[in-house]
Amino acid sequence: MYKAPDRYKRMISARLPDGESLGVSTFADDRSSSPLRDVQLIARAQFAPLFSIANIVAALLVAAALHSALDMAQVMGWILLVASANVLSMMWARKQAVTHIGRSGRKVPMAVLVGDVVLRGLAWLSLPLFSFASLAPPEQVILGSIMAGLGVAALGLVVIPICVMAWMALFTAGLCYAMVIARSGIPFEHMLSILFILGVSIVGVVHVARWAFGQLKTTADFGTQSESANLLLQEYEKRGVGWLWQVDDENRVTYLSSRMVALLGKPSSQVIGQNFPGLLGEHKELGSVLLEKKPFTNLEMEVSSRRGSRWISISGDPIVDTAGRFEGFRGVGSDITEVRATQERLTNLANMDVLSGLPNRGRVRQLLGEALRTANQSNVPCAIMFLDLDGFKPVNDTFGHPKGDAVLQAVAKRLCNEVGDLGHVGRMGGDEFAIVIKDAQSRKNIETLAASIITAIKEPYIIDETEIRIGVSIGCAFGPIDGATVDDLILKADLALYEAKGAGRGVAKYFSSELQSEQDDRVRLESDLRAAVASKQFHLLYQPLVSAKDQKLVGFEALIRWQHPTRGLIPPPVFIPIAEECGLMMQIGEWVITEACRTISQWPEPITVAVNISPKQICMPALPNIVSQCLARYKVPGNRIELEVTEGVFLGNNTVTLDNLKRLRQLGVGIALDDFGTGYSSIGYLNKAVFHKLKIDGSFVREAGTREENVAIIQSIVQLAKSFRMNVTAEGVETAEDFERMRDLGVDTIQGYLFGRPLAFDRADQMVRGMVRQKAS
Repeated sequence: MYKAPDRYKRMISARLPDGESLGVSTFADDRSSSPLRDVQLIARAQFAPLFSIANIVAALLVAAALHSALDMAQVMGWILLVASANVLSMMWARKQAVTHIGRSGRKVPMAVLVGDVVLRGLAWLSLPLFSFASLAPPEQVILGSIMAGLGVAALGLVVIPICVMAWMALFTAGLCYAMVIARSGIPFEHMLSILFILGVSIVGVVHVARWAFGQLKTTADFGTQSESANLLLQEYEKRGVGWLWQVDDENRVTYLSSRMVALLGKPSSQVIGQNFPGLLGEHKELGSVLLEKKPFTNLEMEVSSRRGSRWISISGDPIVDTAGRFEGFRGVGSDITEVRATQERLTNLANMDVLSGLPNRGRVRQLLGEALRTANQSNVPCAIMFLDLDGFKPVNDTFGHPKGDAVLQAVAKRLCNEVGDLGHVGRMGGDEFAIVIKDAQSRKNIETLAASIITAIKEPYIIDETEIRIGVSIGCAFGPIDGATVDDLILKADLALYEAKGAGRGVAKYFSSELQSEQDDRVRLESDLRAAVASKQFHLLYQPLVSAKDQKLVGFEALIRWQHPTRGLIPPPVFIPIAEECGLMMQIGEWVITEACRTISQWPEPITVAVNISPKQICMPALPNIVSQCLARYKVPGNRIELEVTEGVFLGNNTVTLDNLKRLRQLGVGIALDDFGTGYSSIGYLNKAVFHKLKIDGSFVREAGTREENVAIIQSIVQLAKSFRMNVTAEGVETAEDFERMRDLGVDTIQGYLFGRPLAFDRADQMVRGMVRQKAS
């Protein structure tokens, strides 16, 4: 393959214009420069001496062979003409190879190049054709042979095929003219020999020209591709977050991007030739993967830099030559310090209760699972304490949620002070807390801790000069004695807490066989629940959802209620877990969805109704079919119903969950992620394109007025939602200040007591009709 010299390659910097083809016509196109045209000019300059010398030597051969038959004055003038024309053309070609290439190079019309070849050909043919008739047959044979042989000089023009054609056509015409003149003097076999020489020259030169042009085209293509690759690499190093590296077969640095050199804070002269793992801090894992001589990706490590400790991620591939010999590694790297920091913040957000700063429900379950595993291995029992604040609901009702939240924060601080290093304190939600204790071998110590907690919590709280008093009830279970699994142990602790509540509150109870009656009561409640499903003892309440932009009603959230014949109102947190465990959740859920669709069918667009779906229900394969049938039955479009799921849906079978969510989305049904950020981390599932809305938990909203970090968290959630093209709803909006703050932060929809408590259907229907009448007027 033809390769241009380096000094010429550096001049080739232009790209092919859109739509321009790589052919002979490319060179003739004067619109702009191209790599092919530049390579042709460079190659033409290299072959120019060969072509010129061939012309001059052929002229000298004619003079030497025919000096006795020609006028020497004419011959000398002719030689001077041929030599001058070729030398000047050679110099012109070499100059053009410098001044007429690249984006700024001047244009060379094809007619000029062809004209140069034609003029040199006519200059050479002038004397032979003028004197051919006056020569004797032997001298004509000599001159004809030289003319035929000079056709081979077109090899010096092969880089420009049209010039080759012009040269060969000119000499073919001249030789044919000479053969016609000498047809009676030159023997036929000599004439045939001369024409054979010319024919071989034509065929050979044309084939060489075609091959040479193909090589030039390949060179131009390769140059363009190499230039594009170099530009992309330069852009990557200049503007991207990554950097490039290369080492030899002994892991010595042969190249390192300036970005990484600057990060290390060392001069380039001290970096090249250094051992790569040693340069990055003697990381054994990096040394190991380099020794394996296999590709590796996303190897993360911590390095020391002039900006302090940084985290980087590198990937690499082995370099192997054509003979299969290992020559080192090359690869890319990136600074992932900020990415890791963001991941840690998101992980903390997912595992932390924002209001109290304690581990949330999902994290408490994880901690309890770890404690159980340790207990089984060490035979040292662990314990879980459930704490429920006594008299806290009146605090919210009397003093408002801001003071209630302040009390919860104070409770969290007192619990941490009392527990210390003995265990982990977490908030399960609302006014419920939990304590996980890894070493519960001494029951007396646990009882002492429980007593000290009860004493500490009942001490008065001074909030904004207001004295508030509450108490706490505690239920405790020991693992694996009382339960071998997290769920079982939590259930036993919850039963003990229920016993503490029934024993007058402000006490601690421990799970024992005496609590079996509580289990029996639960069985009765399960039986009552089955009867409630059969007799439809449930009803729905509707809490309004309004637009943050214009405060107009946009829909409702449907909330299920169970009015027990003898026990009175039983809240969903009590009967929903039982329904899930005894297999009644699908029947209850189907009733709720049916009732919601029936309600929607009575209200005009665009009013929507949101329905809560439990984690167990979302895993049931029949759910999408149930929703589809209800929509069809009441002729309701899918986008008017919304299913709300909590982050707990990702604790189970994620594959089935995501499949169900996607099938529901295909029906047009909206999927909202409720209480975002308060439970199990589901940030990694937001990119599954199943959610259309995030709902910010009310604890975020109420605290935003006094804690700047809550505002930052809400801003992050809104930005995260917008990046996934999701809407955002703020729950728990109770004051005008809360509303204005949420609106200014970019929240789309508002839900809370400020715009309405949960309403019976008749009251909700009045709101809808009022909205319709207002629009009509």
